[in-house]
Amino acid sequence: MSNYNDDNMLWKVRKSERIFHSPWLTVNRDKVELPNGKTFDDFYVLHYPTWINVIAITEDGQFILERQYRHAISQVCTEICAGCAEEGEDPLTAAKRELLEETGYTGGTWTELMTIAPNGTSMDNVCHCFLAEGVRKVSGQHLDESEDINVFLRSKDEVYQMLLDGEFIHALMSAPLWKYFHIYG
Repeated sequence: MSNYNDDNMLWKVRKSERIFHSPWLTVNRDKVELPNGKTFDDFYVLHYPTWINVIAITEDGQFILERQYRHAISQVCTEICAGCAEEGEDPLTAAKRELLEETGYTGGTWTELMTIAPNGTSMDNVCHCFLAEGVRKVSGQHLDESEDINVFLRSKDEVYQMLLDGEFIHALMSAPLWKYFHIYG
C-alpha cells in the first residue's frame, strides 16, 4: 500500500469527441486540463476491448506457442495464445474460448497471473493474463477470417531460452512469461 495521495494528479476531461468507431477500436479526441492548469486540446484515447492471453501447458508439460504475422510491424512473431473478450464476456471465459479456437486445446486448471495495461498513456483497456495447466487437444483450430496461426509445442526450458534470446518481442506476451518463470522457475 502506498502513502501517496494521487487525487491531486488526476487530469480533467473538459471535452471528448469520438472521431472514429469500429467494433475493435474507437478513437476519442479529448481536451484535458492538467492539475497545473495547462490544457491540451488534442489528447487521443484509443478504446479497445478487453484483451486476454494464455500461457497454456499440456498434460505432459509442453508449452503451446503460436507463430503469426503481425501487420503493423511486418513480422511473423512467436506468441502465446491471445485475443479479445467479446462484449459482455468475462476474461476467463474469453481466454478459454480463444485457446480452444486458436489451438484446439482445452481443459486443465486455470489461474489468472496478472492484469496489465497495454499502454496506459493512450489506451484504456487491460489485458488479463492466464496460466492454463494440464490442457489437452480436443479439436482442430477454428480461426477467424484474418487469422493464420501455426501452433507448436516447446518444453519449459526451451521457452525460457526463447524468452532470454528475445524471441518474444510482443510486450504483452513477454510480461506474463517473465512472471511465470519468476514464480515457477
